[in-house]
Amino acid sequence: MALKEKKANVKKNDSVTEEFTRRFKTHPGILIGTIVVLIIVIIAFIFVPAIVPSAEMGRNVDLVFGYYGKKPISYVPGGYLSQIYENITRSQQNAGQDINNLFMNYQIWRASFEQTVVHTATLEEMRKAGYEVPDRVVDKEVATLPIFQENGRFSSVKYRQMDGNTRETLWKNIQEEITSSRYIDDITGLRISSKEAPFVRAMASPERSFDMVAFSLSNYPDSEVIAFANANSSLFKSTHLSKIAMKSEKEAQQILQNIKDGTATFEDSARTQSQDTVTAEKGGDMGVKMSFELRSDIPDEDARSVVLDLTKGSFSNIIKAGEMWTFFRAEEDPKPANVTDAEILRKIRSYVMDFERGGVEDYFIKEAEDFAASSTTNGFDIALAEKSLEKKHFGPIPINFGGEQLLPPLDSSVSELSDAASNENFWQTAFSTPLNTTSKPFVIGNNVLVLYPLEETPADETNAGYIETAYSSYWLSYTMEQKIRSFFTTNAKLKDNFSDVYFKYLQPQPSTSNAE
Repeated sequence: MALKEKKANVKKNDSVTEEFTRRFKTHPGILIGTIVVLIIVIIAFIFVPAIVPSAEMGRNVDLVFGYYGKKPISYVPGGYLSQIYENITRSQQNAGQDINNLFMNYQIWRASFEQTVVHTATLEEMRKAGYEVPDRVVDKEVATLPIFQENGRFSSVKYRQMDGNTRETLWKNIQEEITSSRYIDDITGLRISSKEAPFVRAMASPERSFDMVAFSLSNYPDSEVIAFANANSSLFKSTHLSKIAMKSEKEAQQILQNIKDGTATFEDSARTQSQDTVTAEKGGDMGVKMSFELRSDIPDEDARSVVLDLTKGSFSNIIKAGEMWTFFRAEEDPKPANVTDAEILRKIRSYVMDFERGGVEDYFIKEAEDFAASSTTNGFDIALAEKSLEKKHFGPIPINFGGEQLLPPLDSSVSELSDAASNENFWQTAFSTPLNTTSKPFVIGNNVLVLYPLEETPADETNAGYIETAYSSYWLSYTMEQKIRSFFTTNAKLKDNFSDVYFKYLQPQPSTSNAE
């Protein structure tokens, strides 16, 4: 029985699974379709004319969206991607969707691309495994196609009436279809033992509820930022510079000499000759820069120190930076960072958060440890009041590492938990800390968290029963299909040029009437 028929039967016979399926269909990922489309592509090859997109200048082109290994993922009339595109397009049109809507159009093309990636990849995997479909199996499948039927039986007359090249292409497509389907069926056709569903049900217990306090790294005090700036003043020394950059050292030397001789001005030379496109149109002006902001412009630390010490109006020597030869002019005398200036303090804070994050985390871990000590002595709520901290609450939840959809998820309204689902330390801390005990502080995302487990209970019987029923062969098949798609569409073998090609050739353009 085909995979599509299996799913239909499961949905007819299991009302709980129907509800589970409905929930999955609300997930945005479903927009890219499922691998079931593979089953109908051959019929589409026979009955549905391909849509050939127009390229620039009104020409028709073969569109190469990328490569899987050395195999192109391309749109050609009558090819696999074109048939998938036509199937999905007709399906969306029948559902009343506007296929020229930019979002919908993009999703249709993206779904077609990803489906073709999966198809190409599975064929490659089967080739490497040495699998070949017996010719008699392909012949038997061809003989069942509706195009060759007459009075419910295979018609050799209709078969011979088809053009030989078309017949050969059709036979090859069906051979590939069977090969790809065999790969997918072998993975998605897993069956569940009678003991497996109760085991999964048991994973929903126990459930715990928690109070929590979060120390946000964004609240790092200005006083600490200023202290770091004072202790590392060389990083934040600033100067106002202009520059001229050339690919040739000789040309850079000549321009610098002309400026020094007075036969050319710095600003004119920057506008007309500098090959740094960002600063050239501004007469070479780079604006005010701190030492750490010049690392990409002047990678060598010694050379950077020399430039930072230039006095107003003086020039640097020619400096090699990447592929360019550059010289600088100081527009002002260098000066230390003015930490009372809000913009300068913002830049220093940005540096600290990007490059000294460990120190920031250590600061809040110490704050959290002080809170935890007070909580242990005086109680969680009293410690909150002493520190003027806000209490958050979440749960009840079971251990659900990775956010598996069968199990209850973390509360999405608690923003501090947005990175917690796949954080092993979070789950270990949450379920190993004794009840009514303050946990050790730990870092997740941009927060240091302290948990306080309140209670532990068995899973709600309604939810647990739903989990056991929903954990079906259909659910497993669906999940594996998504895993297959994710594996191949994120594989290092895939060179994905989809967006570049789509927006160059395929993005719907507004009509003239709309534009007016």
